[in-house]
Amino acid sequence: MTKEDLATRVLKSVFFRQATKKAGKYAGGGLALLELLREVLTKAKEVSAKENKGVGQLLTDKITTLVRMVKAYVSGNYRIVPWNSILKIVAVLIYFVSPIDLIPDILPVIGLSDDLALIMWLFRSLKDDLENFEAWERGEFIDSLKDIS
Repeated sequence: MTKEDLATRVLKSVFFRQATKKAGKYAGGGLALLELLREVLTKAKEVSAKENKGVGQLLTDKITTLVRMVKAYVSGNYRIVPWNSILKIVAVLIYFVSPIDLIPDILPVIGLSDDLALIMWLFRSLKDDLENFEAWERGEFIDSLKDIS
């Protein structure tokens, strides 16, 4: 089974549909979102410590970028991202922290494969949004907008 196949299966699962329903409630900000982001970072650190170093580090790096983007959006510091993209990110983060999903996290080795496949799908589908955000973080985004005008 390829990662693309697994990501598609996750996206069609009842578990991801539930996460998507919850995302709208969280994405507006507030304490629930901050708690979710804290849980996400905690789980990412735990995964990084337990899993294969390369996979764990990749997952932690991707998750950390998503968390920074959501925080910047909710704080109002970075609003150059479609609302739909924020909802997708929050839905994926909800799925990531859920211990009960398509492939339960308690299963050794394969338990995180659905989470990783979903996160990689998200990065591919939001490639431009994420590149713009990372450029903005580096202070390059404003300059690139000047080049367009």
